[in-house]
Amino acid sequence: MIRLGVPSKGRLMDKTFDWFADRGLTLSRTGSDREYAGAVDGADMALVLLSASEIPRELAAGRLHLGVTGSDLVREGVVNWDSRLDVVARMGFGQADLVLAVPAAWTDCDTLDDLDAVAAAFRAEHGHRLRIATKYHRQVRDFLRAAQVADYALVDSQGATEGTVLNRTAEAIADITSTGETLRANHLKVLSDGLIHASQATLWRSKTAGWSEAEQAEMRRLADRLAS
Repeated sequence: MIRLGVPSKGRLMDKTFDWFADRGLTLSRTGSDREYAGAVDGADMALVLLSASEIPRELAAGRLHLGVTGSDLVREGVVNWDSRLDVVARMGFGQADLVLAVPAAWTDCDTLDDLDAVAAAFRAEHGHRLRIATKYHRQVRDFLRAAQVADYALVDSQGATEGTVLNRTAEAIADITSTGETLRANHLKVLSDGLIHASQATLWRSKTAGWSEAEQAEMRRLADRLAS
């Protein structure tokens, strides 16, 4: 039986249930809201309810065959994700951008090239690297390496990242935003070329799960519906 991992609560769960229903598969909880199991009507699947951040790990380990989670979480949480997971479908909801933002008062810093120059000047003046607060270390590091930005240090922030500049624990941030309102409220601006990743809810297929012949046959039967 195919094991399908789905976010366990909130709008992401509700929209996932709706997305599958539009394709003829009814997902439902079994038991109370405190229980993390469910049923799938219309396919030979077992529904597993997990936090969105746990699903990439379970897919990569092969304990789930399919899973729904944000593409930002997969890129951050799974090393060499593209060799371990396949995209079945981009689901069209849960959109958010991982962006690099600096203080709006930095009027001469609008691009990554500008940030590189600012970081070099900052280190020369202060004797330490410019700090960028984020919880997306892998993606931010890869992005800045590709842009040849140096003289920065990543500092971990697991919450209220937009406030770290105001609180003087960082000089810039890299974080997820949907509307940009929280960034603007904290007097931050996104660099013109500072989009690191445009994330959305995605249905993933694990390459590391042990797919039996029956499970492969069921996946082939569902493939056209799920990819539509």
